[in-house]
Amino acid sequence: MSEVDSSHSGVMARLTLSALERASRDPACWKDPVVHRALLVSGLSVLTEATRRLQDDLETTA
Repeated sequence: MSEVDSSHSGVMARLTLSALERASRDPACWKDPVVHRALLVSGLSVLTEATRRLQDDLETTA
């Protein structure tokens, strides 16, 4: 795995967690559908990257 890929997935994870933290402090932001979409997209990106990393690890150890 390249260093750029690792850095990108880490940034996405931090951005997702940061957005969740901010949203938990401001309940009014949940009224905006853009917040829902952004959270879904970033969360799915992190999930996809984590799944890819797990698959790479399984292939490397097999």
